[in-house]
Amino acid sequence: MKTKFIMPFCFLILLIFSGILTAQDMKPEAGKLYNEGNQFLKQGNYDKAVDSYNKSLAIEKDYRTYYQIGIAYKYLSKLDDAENSLQAALKLKPDFYLAYNALGGIYYAQGKFDKAVESFEKVVNSNAANNVKEAVKKNLAFAYTKMGNAALNDGNSKKAIDDLQNAVKNNNYDAAYLTLAKIYTDLSKWDEAIDAAQNALKFRTSISKGGPYYYMGLAYKGKGDTAKAKDMFAQAKSDGTYKKSAEYELKLMQ
Repeated sequence: MKTKFIMPFCFLILLIFSGILTAQDMKPEAGKLYNEGNQFLKQGNYDKAVDSYNKSLAIEKDYRTYYQIGIAYKYLSKLDDAENSLQAALKLKPDFYLAYNALGGIYYAQGKFDKAVESFEKVVNSNAANNVKEAVKKNLAFAYTKMGNAALNDGNSKKAIDDLQNAVKNNNYDAAYLTLAKIYTDLSKWDEAIDAAQNALKFRTSISKGGPYYYMGLAYKGKGDTAKAKDMFAQAKSDGTYKKSAEYELKLMQ
C-alpha cells in the first residue's frame, strides 16, 4: 500500500543584522542618508528606507548601503532587487559574509536551493562567529532537504540520499531523517531505515511521531521481526496522518 508522504514545512532562519553596520568612513552626506535609511528600516518603513539608501548611493557606492537596501527590498518582497543589491555589495567586498547569508535567504525564497546552499556554505567557511555559523548550518540543512525532496520527486533516489545526508551533517533536522527513512524503506535498506527513523524521533521538533514509527514498522516487517513491526505500527496509528496506513499493515499481519 502506498501512502502519501507529507513533508513538514520548515522555517528558514534568515539572520538579518540591520543597523549594526556603522557609517564610519563614509562621506558625511552619504553617511547621514545611510543612517536615516537604517532608522526607517528599524521602524518598518521600508519604502522610505530604500529612498534614503538610494540617495546615499548616488553620493557614494558603499557595500554597507547595498547590503541594507537589499534587506529593505527583501522585506518589500522585491526579491530580484534584493538579489541585485546584495550582489553589488559582494562586488565591493567579496568576503562580506552577512551579504552571503542574506543572499542565501533570497535564493531560498526564490526556490533556488542549489544557489542557497552555495551562499550559506560561504558563510560557514568564512570568519563569521561560531554562533552565526551554527545558525546558518540550520539554513543549509533546510536547503539541502528541499533539494533532496526535489530529487526524490524526480525519481533520483541516489541524489536525494546524498542531499539529505548533507542536510543532517549540518544540522540534525528531523524532517530530513524522516525522508531518509522513507527512501531507505522503499529501497529495502531496513537497517538504514531504522537508524534514520530513530534519529527523526530523537531530534524531533517539526514532525509528528507517527512517521518514524510507521517507517520503522515497515523496516522491521522487512527484516521479518513481526513483533517489533506490530509494536511500531500500533504506535504509528495514534497519528492521524499515518493511522489508516498503520492499521492496514496491522491487518495484513494478523
